Amino acid sequence: MRFIDAGVEYQGFWGSFWDLIWWFLWAFIFVSYLFALFAIISDLFHDTKLSGGWKAVWIFFLIFFPIITALVYLIARGKGMGDRQVAAAQQYKAAQDDYIKSVAGTSPADQIAQAKSLLDSGAISHAEFETLKAKALS
Repeated sequence: MRFIDAGVEYQGFWGSFWDLIWWFLWAFIFVSYLFALFAIISDLFHDTKLSGGWKAVWIFFLIFFPIITALVYLIARGKGMGDRQVAAAQQYKAAQDDYIKSVAGTSPADQIAQAKSLLDSGAISHAEFETLKAKALS
């Protein structure tokens, strides 16, 4: 579809393959910038060592000089960003492992001890104890 405005002919969005390629390239760059911006803002608010005043300065510059500030932040504080993300991931994994251990039940040694107490009390036979012991050790 062609448009004519003041003697200039426009082909529209689907007019040229290269126009479409350029549009997708700019869309990719914009989305990449948004990901970086949200990562920077998230890192700013998760950093406990940075004071509130410095956080406000970074936010101010991110608003008024966004691309330059994002590049400076990633260069100046990028290593710290990675370290904080690794620490948060390790903390999350430790909490998840503790939860799994608490939900999963007892250790094999505890299961054998419980089976032994049942055997001693006469609730189960020796064959049942051996079955429970083999199950706990497997």
